[in-house]
Amino acid sequence: MQKSLLFLVNPKAGKAEIKNNLLDIIDRFVQKEWTVVVRTTQYSGEVTDIIKKEACHYDMIVCAGGDGTLNEAVNGLVQTDCRPQLGYIPAGTTNDFAVSLNLPRDVCYATETIVNGVPFSCDAGIFNEKFFVYVAAFGVFTEVSYSTPQPAKNLLGRAAYILEGIKSLAEIKTHQLTIEHGGERITDEFIFGMVSNSTSVGGFKMGNSADVAMNDGLLEVLLVKKPRSLADLQGVVAALLLNDLSNPCLYSFHASDLRLFSSEEISWTLDGEFGGNLRDVRIEVAPQAYSIMVPKKEEKHVKNKEEAVEELIQKTLTESGSLPC
Repeated sequence: MQKSLLFLVNPKAGKAEIKNNLLDIIDRFVQKEWTVVVRTTQYSGEVTDIIKKEACHYDMIVCAGGDGTLNEAVNGLVQTDCRPQLGYIPAGTTNDFAVSLNLPRDVCYATETIVNGVPFSCDAGIFNEKFFVYVAAFGVFTEVSYSTPQPAKNLLGRAAYILEGIKSLAEIKTHQLTIEHGGERITDEFIFGMVSNSTSVGGFKMGNSADVAMNDGLLEVLLVKKPRSLADLQGVVAALLLNDLSNPCLYSFHASDLRLFSSEEISWTLDGEFGGNLRDVRIEVAPQAYSIMVPKKEEKHVKNKEEAVEELIQKTLTESGSLPC
């Protein structure tokens, strides 16, 4: 019996690589005897709306886009009574969540993961009444992800975030916050904070990936205190780049439920998109909220030199139209 697949495509994501391979991707799904329905997104939030209305009619839902598109897909799935398998083709600028789950960045490899991979039950975060896939954050740099113009993201990729972020260093704002978790209470001035279910944020490794499990019912929390000097700030940046969480300006812990509140509104970002200006936030984990296709362990996407050369040749041929997915 043929299975049904809903393919949701964000044509504006990343450098639009998905457009060049769209027919080959669809053909690969059809080869696996899936009946494919394709929808291109026309507005922000449409992926969520479509999945909420139509998810129960499909065995598989595949979304192609950036982290924001994946966020919309998960928000739609968790609001349905049925939970079809989710496939993700990373086509954004940084694709942090794809890195954390070892999903291939190449759209053809990502398609093969959906076709031949295995389902993985993944946690999600709940931010007040919204869901997030991999990160909720506030403070310095966080506005960059949704304020950077899309043409700049497409042209410069990850560098666009860095260039925009440098502009904000001259005017770092601090936030007086109280954080409650596991019976503990922290009150301090912070320049940055994030609650994540990811080993990579902004395209950079954050913390020790060995301590991060995507299905353990825990979220990772990182808070950066206000540096007292330029030397302190430089030390914090160096510590983050080196994944050294022992710096005295850093708080780092795991939590399944926490509350953050302040006397002033704080601007939040959820999976790289604007999450609201809020004074009181409760964040908790939704354990194994959805199932997403990932590579089989024996197919872990680590390439030796020969494989890397072969991929480069295949990618070149694919872009020239000579090789299908």
